Amino acid sequence: MSRLLAIDGLNILRRVYEANNETDPVLKAETALRHALSSFRKLLATHHPSHALAVFDGPGPTWRHALHPEYRAGHAPPPPELAQRLPDFQEQLRALPLAVVSVPGFEADDAIATVVMRWLQENRGEAVIASSDHDLHGLIAHGALLWDHFKGEWHDRAWVEHRFGVTPEQLPELLALVGDKADGVPGVSKVGMKTAARLLQTYGNLDGVLAGAGILMNPLGERLRRERANLDLSRHLVTLRTDVRLGVTWKMLSSYV
Repeated sequence: MSRLLAIDGLNILRRVYEANNETDPVLKAETALRHALSSFRKLLATHHPSHALAVFDGPGPTWRHALHPEYRAGHAPPPPELAQRLPDFQEQLRALPLAVVSVPGFEADDAIATVVMRWLQENRGEAVIASSDHDLHGLIAHGALLWDHFKGEWHDRAWVEHRFGVTPEQLPELLALVGDKADGVPGVSKVGMKTAARLLQTYGNLDGVLAGAGILMNPLGERLRRERANLDLSRHLVTLRTDVRLGVTWKMLSSYV
């Protein structure tokens, strides 16, 4: 059976970098890049994909910034010592050989969602995403599987339900309710994971939650009504785009097989 492996490039690289105890910034970056390259090799060797790509955030602002200028305002950029070496690192990935995709105006999550959904809609086989990003776990609803490279574990429907208390289909709506301060996703104030999960378990989806908010005569109902605009914005911000022009073909993604 054919298998697509979509690797969330910065997710892997940043986790390797943050786990490195080196104090010198230059040595820390060099060590992280060397170990990250080994991680990419191991991913290919572990999953034996028929098609694979490493995806990185595109340069510059994204469509989310146009929608909400404060998006990712509190998100720490990659350390300069790491960012400066990223082009060379991507060339090393291409030499594996592994296709590298980075589309201006889009985050890696959007590009991954696009390639995974096209693959699954064409019934090409299994789709594996190497990432620990919560947003990408919503793709499990469509048949994808996520692989946590550092824990060596699969994340499937049962994992999402146990971890978040909702189904993969409901996960994007839970993330919209909770928000993300670092990414500038407002969510609803004082709504955490447990409260969001309880609301979705009770009302099914965000539309149901908003309809139910009209009869909730408590502080939570008041906040849901008062902050509806923020919730609508958050829902757009956490939605993954699946219409990204990737600039690659299936043949290009199978070039190393």
